[in-house]
Amino acid sequence: MVLAFLTLVQGSSAQEKKATSPDTRRANVEREIISISKEKWQWMSERKLDSLEALFHEEAVFVHMGGNMSRSQELDVIKTGKIHYKQADIQDVSARIIGPTAIVLSRIRLLAVVGGNEVTNPFMVTEVYVQQGGAWKLVQLSFSRLAGQ
Repeated sequence: MVLAFLTLVQGSSAQEKKATSPDTRRANVEREIISISKEKWQWMSERKLDSLEALFHEEAVFVHMGGNMSRSQELDVIKTGKIHYKQADIQDVSARIIGPTAIVLSRIRLLAVVGGNEVTNPFMVTEVYVQQGGAWKLVQLSFSRLAGQ
């Protein structure tokens, strides 16, 4: 009976070690950062500036088809409605974790209002996040328009 108990405890301990393996931790962080990215699209659509301000790193850079913007410029564009990110249909997403940095690649179809005109474009979006003070901060976001889609 004692041998059976020890075998059960050892098996349980092995399962706990397996559950917290580096691969499992990496997969959990990848899921977390993908979730943050998806939530960001919702915040952009709803113009939740407080949430976006907390997410965007002070030195963040945003690259659009027409040029690049700083954090304050991007927030102003969202606030004023110069660009209204109405809906991001995420067709494919992946994340790669490199130390305290995460890279998210998303293939999306973006419905937006730009300069008063509603437009839909296919993009590959690259987002780079860094961990700062225990939280993920977006430091770079680039839109690359996909041709022929």
